Amino acid sequence: MNIYKTYEDLPKIKLPLGQEVSISDSTIRDGAQMPGIVLKADHKLQIYEYLHQIGIEKLETFVYNERDRNAVKMMFDRGYESPEITGWARAVPADIDMVLDIEEIEETGVLMSVSDAHIIDKMGLPNREAAEEKYLNALQYAVDHGLRTRAHIEDMTRADNTYFVYPLIEKILEIDPNCTIRLCDTIGFGVPFIDVDEPFGIPEMVKHLKNDLNVKNIETHCHDDFGLAVANSIAGYWHGANWSNVTFLGIGERAGNAEMEKLLLFLSRRVEGFDKYNLECLAEFAKFMQTEIGIRIPRNKSVVGKNVFAHESGIHTAGVIKNPFTYEPYPPEIVGGTRAFLIGDSSGIEVLRFKVQDTLNELIGVQITVEKNDSRLRSIQNDIHALYDKEKRVSCISDEEIQAYVEKYFLFEPIVEKNMGRKTA
Repeated sequence: MNIYKTYEDLPKIKLPLGQEVSISDSTIRDGAQMPGIVLKADHKLQIYEYLHQIGIEKLETFVYNERDRNAVKMMFDRGYESPEITGWARAVPADIDMVLDIEEIEETGVLMSVSDAHIIDKMGLPNREAAEEKYLNALQYAVDHGLRTRAHIEDMTRADNTYFVYPLIEKILEIDPNCTIRLCDTIGFGVPFIDVDEPFGIPEMVKHLKNDLNVKNIETHCHDDFGLAVANSIAGYWHGANWSNVTFLGIGERAGNAEMEKLLLFLSRRVEGFDKYNLECLAEFAKFMQTEIGIRIPRNKSVVGKNVFAHESGIHTAGVIKNPFTYEPYPPEIVGGTRAFLIGDSSGIEVLRFKVQDTLNELIGVQITVEKNDSRLRSIQNDIHALYDKEKRVSCISDEEIQAYVEKYFLFEPIVEKNMGRKTA
């Protein structure tokens, strides 16, 4: 018989193929393209610090302007081994030269747009053959100048993979057998379901790259337009990818990218063998992104939202007070969060008792037990209900208001604590 009463009791999932998997970050590259935000050099440096604390293996960055290059210099000055700082370039030698100008950078991504809409409408190229020639020449240029490479296969989930993309990848591997092939789900059309053929099926594409083309390094880069970015990233790992490219909070263009914090939490708490990541700074990281950069974080956002460990309803709060495992899927400290009990229109007597007792003990400095049937507790509950029933209250009761109720009903009348055997004013 299986008994699941603690976090330690729950089994973890095994990665089917058992490969070592890693995470690369694009917060300061793709994320910086999010409309309405500007990442200054100091912002990028602080993001780099958080990525270092977490243990992210790589990040990619632009090097087009002075602000970008200043940020890269400051990051290298820290002397950290991880995350490795890598470049990003369009498939033109001039872009690659900008990466080469920063001697410390040893790897660059090369953008290779593969859908007909991108090749013809966006880039203005006459045909696929012209695009292939452009991409292979750029990759050869990067390799000839000593760079490790990533081929960013842009819009692969809307491209003709069988007759264009897969043959292109074979030629890429002839130039650089160790090239990381980045499967870019640029508009979020990918799906994580097995047996869905091209161009949408992430599992089938990853399996073809791994098993048929013998790609050594496969990376997913998924956008969230249909809400499947994290699921597609996990599906990539499940079927053979060894890298996933993400952004913190999923920032980026349109609906954004796969959210790093969700992927980290899933790997660290649900999958065997991922103790290498430190998630304790995630709440702090999110606060920085909100206060310094202006990213609004919904209260109910997974992992870092303010309500993730906040409890109000009677059934939930009673369960968590007795055993947090009842309604919290992981302890708050895992991600640097804190538990909060709130009093609102759905709160029961148990959470009110907990809040009143906690407030009372803090006020008088003596441990007092308040029983659920205490008439004063019921008086406070009636007053709170009246606020919602008669005054149309639409917010939770603050800690300051709870203190006022405690002072009114407990401190202005004698308190009898059965375990103490005396009265306390």
